[in-house]
Amino acid sequence: MQWSDEAIVVGVRPHGETAAIVEIFTRQHGRCLGLVHGGRSRRLRPTLQIGNAVDVVWKGRLAEHLGTTTVELRHGHAAEAMDDPTTLSALTSLCALLHLVAEREPHPNLFEVTQFVLGFLDQPEVWPALVVRWELSLLDELGFGLDLSACAATGRNDQLIYVSPKTGRAVSASAGEPYKDRLLSLPGFLNQGQRGAVVGDDLLTGFHLTGHFLQTRVLTPRDVAMPTARERLLTLLKRRIDV
Repeated sequence: MQWSDEAIVVGVRPHGETAAIVEIFTRQHGRCLGLVHGGRSRRLRPTLQIGNAVDVVWKGRLAEHLGTTTVELRHGHAAEAMDDPTTLSALTSLCALLHLVAEREPHPNLFEVTQFVLGFLDQPEVWPALVVRWELSLLDELGFGLDLSACAATGRNDQLIYVSPKTGRAVSASAGEPYKDRLLSLPGFLNQGQRGAVVGDDLLTGFHLTGHFLQTRVLTPRDVAMPTARERLLTLLKRRIDV
């Protein structure tokens, strides 16, 4: 069988003397592996960089086999992120978290969101908030989406400032006041009714929120650690905010 698709490179490892096994997240075919002949060559190494957008052609006898793959570069996101450690950590974290998606399971909506976020990595005032929203999209695609549309207790959508760590539902200021020490904070930029610039503290609160649910609902049940790239991203963002 054979198929062609758009993809994002999320992993590469050497195979033999000259080949490479590339892990790609595709629009229509999900996360797949493929053998790239000459993948370690000087010509292909710049293309097979984590985060790059590529066109792929995959060939294999059966869908579950490790097929052979040819790749052509669409956009070199890796090269654009290379000069800034914070941006590079964001790119690497995003690709590492895509490993949580099941193999060969299509997620076209997540692919679109991923492409959108990658397109803003050259705008440091924009991409951190987009990465938080991307992590929310990932949770949703994995079946653990949060409900931030209305208060879990009152059903109203005003003054939503908390999230229940157990249910993943938003809680209003008044309803959550007696339990605020046990609730997670909902940053303003994730509140559907709030607009304006995203301040540094809100960004860290957003990453703490998504990180809690990634850890408790996805990573811990699979006995998987949080990607080190995400931990590095938060460290670098904190330094940038402190400055």
